[in-house]
Amino acid sequence: MKNVKILFLFFLFFGFFSTQAQEKLTLNQVIERTKANNKSLKISKNEIRIAEDKNKEVKNNLLPKIKASGDYKYFFDLPTQLMPAKAFNPQAPDWQFKPAQFGVPHNINANIQLVVPLFNPELYTNIKTTKIAKELSELKYKKTQRDILYNVSKIYYNAQLIKSQLKFLDKNISNTKKLLDNLKLLKSQGLVKGSDVNKMDLQLSQLHTQYEQAQANYEKTLDILKFYMGMPLNNKIDINTDVIVDDDKYDYNQDNNIDYQLLKKKNSLISNQIKSLKRSRLPKLSMYASYGTTGYGYDEKPHDFLDFYDVSFVGAKLNIPIFNGTTTTRKIKQKKYELENNNYQLELVADQKQMEIKNANLNLAVNKKKISDTDYQIKLAQKVYDQSILEQKQGVAGLTDVLMADNNLRMAQQNYLQAQIDYLKTKLELKKLTGKLK
Repeated sequence: MKNVKILFLFFLFFGFFSTQAQEKLTLNQVIERTKANNKSLKISKNEIRIAEDKNKEVKNNLLPKIKASGDYKYFFDLPTQLMPAKAFNPQAPDWQFKPAQFGVPHNINANIQLVVPLFNPELYTNIKTTKIAKELSELKYKKTQRDILYNVSKIYYNAQLIKSQLKFLDKNISNTKKLLDNLKLLKSQGLVKGSDVNKMDLQLSQLHTQYEQAQANYEKTLDILKFYMGMPLNNKIDINTDVIVDDDKYDYNQDNNIDYQLLKKKNSLISNQIKSLKRSRLPKLSMYASYGTTGYGYDEKPHDFLDFYDVSFVGAKLNIPIFNGTTTTRKIKQKKYELENNNYQLELVADQKQMEIKNANLNLAVNKKKISDTDYQIKLAQKVYDQSILEQKQGVAGLTDVLMADNNLRMAQQNYLQAQIDYLKTKLELKKLTGKLK
């Protein structure tokens, strides 16, 4: 007896611990964890950092460049040059040459060079291009975040609806069990047929199957949420079932729409690329300076030596593009067509979004009313069902009437869930369209 008590306390404690370990999350908590831990968002953040460093890299081309170099050569065989034989003998013919070796075996060179860009208009436009590319990466991050939060919210809403479905199924199973027990009692008294009991037994079995399927779907949906939140799959979580029906107005503002912002930023990028191509035709001027030393050595005794001689100079370099086969002209023309298409896209997006938001606002109002109506229908169907059960016990109504009332109740429940799905889907789509999904 003592061992049984200990075992009972152990299971009681374990059950309590498991319940405590299960975390119940609101949609806002799920969104915050997704923003903090989602790996796709982390990748997108790194792309912003890459674009930022790229901008700094191009800016650094404005700074002077200093380069040091050195080399050492030892000649086993000195380079040979052909000298005109006349240099040694004025009477020698023009076609006659005499081989001669110049230099010493040891050659050492060391120098340091400075290059300063003085005028490079293309470089300044490239700096601006990389700055725009960085801003474009930031907008892409916002778009990625918006799409992920949209998916997370949709999955969360789906989990809410499955959980509501489980509650309905649990209640229906309880009602069916009571009715089945009542029919078995009536059958034992010879008041109902055995087929009536079998029908109700079959319905109970179907409800259990639906419940198990819904429970499995709920667990799978929670696993998807954990994946988005970057949470281990063995963690236990649960969610709220409250569906918030609000009176928020979702007005369209183009500046809040990320797709529109991306197209505008792409416009800036293409315009700057055209400017960069045009500036590539301008001259580029840079200054350079070099200082070094050259060493010559001879290693044969007794005349060995190693002497160094300084060499230094300054200069300027001017590059003037003259003709490159009209390649730049063709590139500029292509970019202009690209810019024109992007402007058409801007107009299309603006018109399309306005139309979609207008329709979605209408649907939101309809679906909000549908939730209220179907909620009332559930209450009415439940009242009819309870009344049918009472009449069936009194022998006034038959099993067919009870089954019809049960079917109407379940249909009302399904309509209520569908109304919630339609409302939440429209609400989520509106937030996405209007840039309110944060």
